[in-house]
Amino acid sequence: MGKPRARLSEQERAERRREDRERLERAVAELLTSEGWKRWLRTRAVLHGYSFHNTLLIAQQAHARGIEPTHVAGFKAWLRLGRCVRKGEAALRVWAPMRIKQRDEDGEDTGERALRFRLAAVFDVSQTQVLDGADPAPLSPPCEPVEGDSHAHLLTGLENLAAELGYTVRQLPLQGSVKGWCDPGRHEIVVSEGISLNGQVRVLVHELAHALGVGYEEFGRARAETVVDAVTYLVLRSAGLDVSCASVAYLASWGGEDAVKTVRETAELIDRIARRIEQAIAPQDTEAAA
Repeated sequence: MGKPRARLSEQERAERRREDRERLERAVAELLTSEGWKRWLRTRAVLHGYSFHNTLLIAQQAHARGIEPTHVAGFKAWLRLGRCVRKGEAALRVWAPMRIKQRDEDGEDTGERALRFRLAAVFDVSQTQVLDGADPAPLSPPCEPVEGDSHAHLLTGLENLAAELGYTVRQLPLQGSVKGWCDPGRHEIVVSEGISLNGQVRVLVHELAHALGVGYEEFGRARAETVVDAVTYLVLRSAGLDVSCASVAYLASWGGEDAVKTVRETAELIDRIARRIEQAIAPQDTEAAA
C-alpha cells in the first residue's frame, strides 16, 4: 500500500480555496468578451451533462490549451468507452461531488455524510486515442438540419411543458418573418403552421424560454433576447439539431461596474432555463455532473 495522503494544514486549505475561487473568477470574466461568451455557449451545448460552473471551467481551460471541447470524461470513463488518454496530456479540472464521513467529538463515525466538492481530472476526446483492439463507443449523435422533420418527437415534451406552465399552444398561418410569439397575458404560445416540424421545435423552445419568465418588462428587450436566443441554441444543439452559435445575441455592455455580476447571473439564468427545457424533452440526459 502507498503512503497515506498527508493532511493539509488550515493555511494550505485556505490557499487552495483562494486559488479555486480565482480560477472560477477568471472563467467568469471571460464571458465579458464576445468570443469568451460564445466559447462557453459552444461548451455548454455539447457538455450539457456538466454543471454551470464546470462548463465555465472547461471552456476556459480548453481555450488556453487550444482545444475545442466536444466530449469530456474522466480517465477511467474513457477506458470504458474504448479509448485511453494519451501519455503526457494535461487534465482539465472540474468540480466533482464527494461524500465525507461525519465524526463526533470522539472521532467516531456518526453514519452521516456531508457533501463536499473536490477538483477532479477530466480529458477531452481530442486528448485520447482508441485502445488497441477496442471497438470504441460512438460519442455524438448525428446532427440534423433545422429545416427538416427529424425531431418532431420533441414537440410532445415541449407542448407538455407549456401545459405545465399553464400555456396553450396554437398554430396559426403567420405572415412575414414572424414565426411565433408568447403572450403571457393570455397564457398562449402561437407557432406558425407553415414551417417544418423541426422549425416548430425551434419556435416552441424560444417561446417557452419567454414563458419561463424571460419577459421584456423584467429584462429589457436586448437582455431578454440574449437569454432566449442562447437558451434556444443550447437546447437545440444538445438535442442534435444543427444550429449556429454565431447567430446568438451578445450584449456589448453588461452593466458597468457590476458587469461581472450581471454576466454571471445572465449565464446562470440561461443554463437554468435550458436545463428545464432539456429535462422536458430528454430527462435521462440532463443530470449535472457537479
